[in-house]
Amino acid sequence: MRVLEEEEVLSKDEEIIEGGNLKKGSSKDELFHVIHKVPPGDTPYVRAKYAQLIKKDPESAIALFWEAINKGDRVESALKDMAVVMKQIDRAEEAIHILQTFRFLCSKHSQNSLDNVLIDLFKGNLGWAYMQKPNYMMAEAVYKKAQMIDPDANKACNLGLCLMKQGRLSEAIFVLEQVQQAQIPGSSEIKAQKRSADLLTEIRSRQSLPDSIDLLGLSVDVDFLNGLELLVNKKGPFSRSKRLPVFEEISSFRDQLAC
Repeated sequence: MRVLEEEEVLSKDEEIIEGGNLKKGSSKDELFHVIHKVPPGDTPYVRAKYAQLIKKDPESAIALFWEAINKGDRVESALKDMAVVMKQIDRAEEAIHILQTFRFLCSKHSQNSLDNVLIDLFKGNLGWAYMQKPNYMMAEAVYKKAQMIDPDANKACNLGLCLMKQGRLSEAIFVLEQVQQAQIPGSSEIKAQKRSADLLTEIRSRQSLPDSIDLLGLSVDVDFLNGLELLVNKKGPFSRSKRLPVFEEISSFRDQLAC
């Protein structure tokens, strides 16, 4: 009996849907909206819900939710529903950023509900929450744990970013090259390849100088050397013409390395 009921509903749906569009003004149409929780009408938001709930096409749904937001069509609902869809396809970080950026388009009384959506996204993406603080050490710990449980290219890129922010460039390169070499699930996606490549480019641009200079058996930190040189160059007892020979030698050696 249950099978027959389901077949009847499916046949009704087929009659209601023509060429991917909904028929209007019929009892069958009303039944369709009740069963599938799709609002009536033919606006961008309605088409987005149709793509989300009926066609099960998240990418099309996201594009239509964007259209709804741009056209002022149920902006609050479009933002929240789009965030839900993004979370389902592992784009929670992007959803957080979008909600934070565009929530000003919503009324004051809707801000609490948007906060609830953000809290839910943060719970599912603790690493990103720590990144926003920023607390890169805790974010690193979260992403490493997540990679042990369910590795994917997106979290690997986040881990690489955490390591880069902490100045651990060699470790960051190692992680990101795993994405470039498709050694992690999801690495073959264009977005993952582009993001990892962009991060690698940024990291390598920071490697123009070594972390330290080993001169005469002494390891001299570059940041310390720069600060010391600025102090020496300030107006006062030491002028540039009176620099100690060791600073001239270190500066010359560093310039050669940078070339």
